[in-house]
Amino acid sequence: MSLRSDNVKKGAERAPNRSLFYAMGYTKEELERPLIGVISAHSEIVPGHIHLDKITEAVKAGVRMAGGTPIMIPSIGVCDGIAMGHIGMKYSLASRELIADSAETMVMAHQLDGVVLVPNCDKIVPGMVMAAVRMDIPAVVCSGGPMLAGKYDGEEVSLSKMFEAVGAYKSGLINECKLEECETGACPGCGSCAGMYTANSMNCLCEAIGIALPGNGTVPAVS
Repeated sequence: MSLRSDNVKKGAERAPNRSLFYAMGYTKEELERPLIGVISAHSEIVPGHIHLDKITEAVKAGVRMAGGTPIMIPSIGVCDGIAMGHIGMKYSLASRELIADSAETMVMAHQLDGVVLVPNCDKIVPGMVMAAVRMDIPAVVCSGGPMLAGKYDGEEVSLSKMFEAVGAYKSGLINECKLEECETGACPGCGSCAGMYTANSMNCLCEAIGIALPGNGTVPAVS
């Protein structure tokens, strides 16, 4: 059976290519297996991505168990919430195209046989899926999952409550202490922002159309 990755690893002409794989510690046995890209959006600036290193390692283990050689490739990602309210928001939508283009570039330049996408958040999930569709190679989405609901005044809340709280504070309906109580309780941990925003909608859609694992859009990040 021929593989796409044979273009970078088979035959005498590809000896220089193989030497570069050996420079990274890959073995001859690993190069004989399908090369599977694991495109991870892990970073330390996005709540939906802060934990993706753990999911990425689990995905890599799964690829090895299935007889492939996993190759982690990083992806950028913008937190729309942190980028909101200033010039940063001008970069959010544009980042989707950068993500799609860079994922396609890395997979095609290195002729990977398949890809597991590990995204989360509003522009990253669609950006990676756009790349997968354009490349037309075996692909599966394994997202980071949604954030749990927060707590404020005895109610379950999400990030949207924070914007309401700012308005209430400016209107004099709540004091600074209540505002702080809301901001420290609205987002209790990692995951894409609770609510049917783009990230969670797209993660559910990916599951519905069969490009993602069962539970991709509904299993909370912390679980």
